[in-house]
Amino acid sequence: MAVLRIEPLHEDFGASVWGIDLRQPLASERVMEIQAAIDRYSFLCFPEQQMDDARQLAFTASLGEPEESHVALGESGQITYFGTIGNVQPDGSQLGNDHKKTIFLTGNNMWHSDSSFREVPSRLSIMCAYEVPETGGVTEFASARAAYRRLDDAMQERIEPLVAIHDYVFSRSKVAPDAVTPSLAASLPPVRQKLVRTNPGTGARNYYIGSHAKAIEGWSDGGSRQLIDDLQERATKAECIYAHAWQPGDLVIWDNRCLIHRGSGYDADRYRRYMRQTRVRGDGPTLQE
Repeated sequence: MAVLRIEPLHEDFGASVWGIDLRQPLASERVMEIQAAIDRYSFLCFPEQQMDDARQLAFTASLGEPEESHVALGESGQITYFGTIGNVQPDGSQLGNDHKKTIFLTGNNMWHSDSSFREVPSRLSIMCAYEVPETGGVTEFASARAAYRRLDDAMQERIEPLVAIHDYVFSRSKVAPDAVTPSLAASLPPVRQKLVRTNPGTGARNYYIGSHAKAIEGWSDGGSRQLIDDLQERATKAECIYAHAWQPGDLVIWDNRCLIHRGSGYDADRYRRYMRQTRVRGDGPTLQE
């Protein structure tokens, strides 16, 4: 096998990877190499990949069990493994800024970890970029693993035993109160997640937060928000953020166990944005880690 060329992107995390065509079936040794790179860097960008849905799903399955879309499953019972990030519709039409779907997707502009509102949250997200706006549309990432390392011993000990309540309706209601249908809300009740998680492959630890984190179990609302907001602020200082400016052909993998991310917005009236996302299911409930 050709040797992968890995170029770090940020002091805390992230790398670009060259020397591989992800359209082709991968040998088990190559999959293990990619998994190890994910554990090390948390964020991998593979530029200039000529993908389509079938190839993306096959690649996703090589990394683990694909996770079904929570929106399609909750609203209609349909099982699909793709989500579209952007304003381009299946028929090629473009939605503007005022369309309810565009407004709903602005929830992604809050710092979050994908699917933290599910009992078994996502381990990985895989995004393929096809059309990107000329201005805007950058996605920002920050490492709660690096932020955990910066905590003093007393703070690490304080948060170690805590459980956070993650709630999809809580987060999405901030941007589109009427967009969460009753069936979708019923399919995604609040869940309990460990606040401090450990990577089983490396032993690296991080805290697990984001916009879906509503409260700390057993704490008052005020105390919960103070701690969650403080941890998020520590992780998302300007110097801790990597901002990814998407290019057509980018395939990006990020580790939802330890990274949080957010969109930066773009003018949907002027620009088209079309990206396809799949996810890899986690290994089990975080409380059992």
